[in-house]
Parts: sequence; C-alpha cells; structure tokens
Amino acid sequence: MYGNLTVGVVIPAHNEEDNIGVVVEALLELCTEDGKPVIDDVVVCDNGSTDATAQIAQQAGARIAPEPKLGYGSACLAAIVALHPVDVVLFVDGDRSFDIGQSLRLLAAIGAGADLAIGSRTLGKRERGALSVPQRAGNLVAGWMIRLLWGHRVTDLGPFRAIRADALQRLRMRDGAYGWTVEMQIKAIQANMKVTEIAVDTYRRRFGKSKVGGTLKGVIGASVGILSMILRLWLHGSARRTGGRDRERP
Repeated sequence: MYGNLTVGVVIPAHNEEDNIGVVVEALLELCTEDGKPVIDDVVVCDNGSTDATAQIAQQAGARIAPEPKLGYGSACLAAIVALHPVDVVLFVDGDRSFDIGQSLRLLAAIGAGADLAIGSRTLGKRERGALSVPQRAGNLVAGWMIRLLWGHRVTDLGPFRAIRADALQRLRMRDGAYGWTVEMQIKAIQANMKVTEIAVDTYRRRFGKSKVGGTLKGVIGASVGILSMILRLWLHGSARRTGGRDRERP
C-alpha cells in the first residue's frame, strides 16, 4: 500500500526466465519510508512462454495469469483480469530495464492527483543503447501526431506507468498488441484525465534481446500498431463529434 492506496502490478512476460524473478522480488521488497510494503498484488502474465518464466515468477512470489495468445496488450488484459481489487495498477516490464525503486515516483504522482503517470525514458537519463533508433524515432513521430491532433505534449510511450484502477476501467482498453500503450494515453487525454510524465532517469538496456527494438519484425509491428491506433482513435473521435453535431441540427 502506498499512502492509502492499494497497489497491484501487471507484468506481461514472454520468455523472461532470466529476468522475471529479479523483477518480482524487487517489487515485493519495495517499501515506504516507514518500512511498509508498497505492493499488494503482483500478477505476471505468462504470454505463451516456452521457458520457465511462469515457474520462476511464481517462486518469486507472483501470481500467474496464462495467456497463450501472443501480444503485449493481450498479456496486459489477462493480467488485469486476474488482479485482486486495488486502487492503482502499476505496469512494469519483466526484462529488468527499469529501476523498480522509481515506481515510487509514479505512485507519488498518482497520490498527488494524477489519473495516469507515465515513466518517460526520454526526459531522464538512460544507458547508451537502451532505446534503439527506431524506438526513439517512433516516440518522436507519435508524440508529434498526438500534439498535432489533441494538443497534448507526449515525450514517450513507455510501458512503465501507473494508473488509477477506476480510470483504467473507464478507458475500456481493447488493443491486444503494440498499440496498447498509446491507446491508454490517447484515451486518457480524450477523457480529460490528468496525465503526467515522470522522468525515468535510470532506464537500462534490457537483459537479453528486445522483442520490439531488437528485431525487424518487432520494429515494423510496433510502428504499424502505434500509428494505426493513433489514426483510429482520431477518426473515431472525429466521427463522434460529427455525429453529435448532426444530431443537433434541426
């Protein structure tokens, strides 16, 4: 618990046996200044892994939500369904690229009134090579499009984030693949939620090969998924606004 907020963690994981145990243990060891545990529940979605990801995560103290259908969004959705009721949902990758201690920064932003707090890798310091060239370019293009279409500054689509559980429920998340993170950010903007970015200044190169930035298939899939999600949400919003004006006409 952080302050008076219960906190649940979602970790989507595909073949992360070398990393997942360290991540889960770090989360469960996270404490407030007075020594009380911060995290109330940890769910790892074993997203079609062919290694010992599930077993190691469970041994480290997480609960497991299996999801054979591959996809970042599919894994997140499955883990959310399995979470115990909490006030805040924290999203963390299972590849050890984030300093788990910085979760407190995101939770502090939520405690201060934010609905959604994004851990921005571009605002903080990071190891050389932690973000690939395609990832940096994708952030720039997506951020430019979001600012152009919705007037909201976005520096990163990073997966390290915290959101109030009631806000997450209102967003009605749908995407099962790479469009998940940008879907959450845009829907929160459209719903006039308070969205803030927190510098993540210790972002590291992931341990092992990246499933997105480390392969051509991942880069193309992520790019198409993110850009198509932005356009889809903009077109849907435009259609709703146009429909509303049409209904008002005599």
